[in-house]
Amino acid sequence: MANPARTKKTLGHFKFGSVLFSTTLSLFIVGLFGVILIQARTLTKMIRENIEIQVFLDKGLPEDQLKEIQKNISGRPFILTKSDSVGLRFISDEEAAATFIESTGEDFTKFLEDNPLRDSYVITIAEEFQTSEQLETIAKDLEAIPGVFEVSYMTDLVESINKNLLKVSLVMGGFILILIITVVMLINNTIRLALFSQRFLIRSMQLVGATRGFIRKPFLMRALLFGMIAGALASIILFGLVQYTKANIEGFAMLQNQEMLLILFGGLILVGGILSVFSTLRAVNKYLNMSLDELY
Repeated sequence: MANPARTKKTLGHFKFGSVLFSTTLSLFIVGLFGVILIQARTLTKMIRENIEIQVFLDKGLPEDQLKEIQKNISGRPFILTKSDSVGLRFISDEEAAATFIESTGEDFTKFLEDNPLRDSYVITIAEEFQTSEQLETIAKDLEAIPGVFEVSYMTDLVESINKNLLKVSLVMGGFILILIITVVMLINNTIRLALFSQRFLIRSMQLVGATRGFIRKPFLMRALLFGMIAGALASIILFGLVQYTKANIEGFAMLQNQEMLLILFGGLILVGGILSVFSTLRAVNKYLNMSLDELY
């Protein structure tokens, strides 16, 4: 009776199912945390774009002096500038009175002969100038402008935002470090176990005179391919999750940053390939350096 056919082993062709699954899962977790970081960064930016300084002016300033003050302020580097707008707007005393009446429901003009509110400029501050010390310096600088009565901003709010963002950054930084170490270890152990079945084939190639580079090459090429495929699969799953969340959670679309998401997806493919190659190189070198007794 003929012997059952035996599966022929080829150098570098280890079972890839478990490796692909584990690597994809690991990269998905990393990518999910990356999406959370992108959302947090976008939310932080939106919060910081609402930090404003209000510059109250002296009463009765002529039109030309108002324009001169606006020209003076608009050239300052601390003003938030976007592609379509500059974070500087003028609010007249009439507009301020109308807003006050609408928000409080009390018409003070009925018992006051004069409007006590003042013309003002509201300045949106760029993110890099939002420390308490910088805001204090900016306020003093603006108060020195002729025609400026007072400069006001919410000191406690700014300090609270900065402190809370620092705490969140430290916590998330710790999670990132733990996550990276865990993912590297998981991918490394998965690939090492997958290569365990190839250890005797590696030794056989050594015995017939194959160089280390020749033995490593098919393993590394296959690892690079698997790692990049895993990164692509993780990116596809993440993209689907983001699109589903965007369609079903109101306001989630406002936190999207397409450019950063594309960079994240490309990074997952690149990191998948690099980690797989690095882990495979370590595993192959380990088996290349083992004695025959250690292989058993």
